[in-house]
Amino acid sequence: MDADPDPHYLIGDCLIYIFTFLSEEDLISASSVCKDWHAAGETPWLWRRLCLQRWSFCNLTVLGSERVKHSWKRYFLRRSHLELSMRKGQSGGYSCKSLRGHTGRVVGLLYLQRNPAQHPDLWDSRATVCSASSDGTVRAWNVHESELLWCSPAQNPLTAIVSDEERAVVITADSTGLVQTWQGQTGQNLASFSTGSSRCTLLQYNVDSDWFLTVGTGQGSLWTLAGSSLNKASSLVLWDTFEVNILLVSPDKKWVMAGTKDNNDSSPKVISTASLTSPPEDADALCEWLPVTGSQAAVFVPHQPARLAVLHCSEHSQHKAVTVLDVSVRKTKYKSEIQVQQVASFPLTLGPWSPRILLQANAGNLVLAAEQELCVYSLQGALLASFREHTMPIASICVDSFRVVTASQDLSLRVLTWRNDRDRGLSLESRYHLLGGSHSMSRGFTHVACDYSSIVASVEGKDGKDVLKAYSFTC
Repeated sequence: MDADPDPHYLIGDCLIYIFTFLSEEDLISASSVCKDWHAAGETPWLWRRLCLQRWSFCNLTVLGSERVKHSWKRYFLRRSHLELSMRKGQSGGYSCKSLRGHTGRVVGLLYLQRNPAQHPDLWDSRATVCSASSDGTVRAWNVHESELLWCSPAQNPLTAIVSDEERAVVITADSTGLVQTWQGQTGQNLASFSTGSSRCTLLQYNVDSDWFLTVGTGQGSLWTLAGSSLNKASSLVLWDTFEVNILLVSPDKKWVMAGTKDNNDSSPKVISTASLTSPPEDADALCEWLPVTGSQAAVFVPHQPARLAVLHCSEHSQHKAVTVLDVSVRKTKYKSEIQVQQVASFPLTLGPWSPRILLQANAGNLVLAAEQELCVYSLQGALLASFREHTMPIASICVDSFRVVTASQDLSLRVLTWRNDRDRGLSLESRYHLLGGSHSMSRGFTHVACDYSSIVASVEGKDGKDVLKAYSFTC
């Protein structure tokens, strides 16, 4: 056995260790110094380490699949360049195309197939958006190619749309209360169910491997349907006269929250999903009223089993407040009881003149939009940031782990991105505007949705024909 190790191996190992202290820019510069430094700087382990330091998840399939072979270095550089383009929003870093075809108002839009922020595909991004309109049609669009994939036959005006991305199913409701399911790839009509209500709120969720749809009606009832064939599983009356227009499911899929915005004296209710999907014949539904009244918006906090933030009217005041609640179940020998524990409650600085407030959540933060203002609160009520960068009210917001997008009636989108600072924690930074066209033809943005590398928003046309704007970012 040779007692003297090869000095080249020692040099290589030492260089790799030293290079772990370099940034990606310095690592690239060091790789061009000489042959040995280049070999050390190209070590896959170094670039894999950089990738996992910056992003919690990386789509490893694009690195080792038979279809395409890419190194960790190429993955890092490509994703970094794409995120730089999405942060700057400069001309040449994205394309903007109009998707036309609807002859009425767009009542909702969503991604049926998206490029997820958690593990994006940087080389073959395929995104499909579906839009529902008062013209009675559902349309599916290829976002990056800006082409229509399919259009459903015209029927009664549509009022709501949701989807199940996992099974590629689109669900709509129309002005007569007819709920329908559509095959997302072809547009084939799969099933229908009549609720008899002109106003429906839709909530789709999967429990284990079973598919369910809960529908809130204008008469205060909940219908729960099983399977994309829409077989009735249960019905439950919450109110006699008020519409169910807040409907959410918890991340652990154990609870459905239902509320109304139409009565300041009414409380929202949490119901066990088991009571809706497989109701017991000899027992009442497991449900509980929440200790707040006058709910205006609500959201379950991501990455928590059942932590709920409810925006509601303050007691003895027209001002608004947010109450954060944890929902759980306490089982005894003879029965189960719902436990609702208050985590925090705090007033908002918004005045009573704010008629519509939008509420979303990201990890440990709440994102609110009212009139022209966007605010970020901690779950304990600390105001972390506020932005007032629109000249007209914000109509819609989209929140994910990378960015926040606000869509305003001033015909602009504002893009803000999250920054995870070691000392300050998670913060939101305002970046740039995306414009939606001319006010001579349009009234403003009405809805917005986004995935990792694209943003799609609907523009209200003055001629009654709404248009989608698709912004695709490129490396």
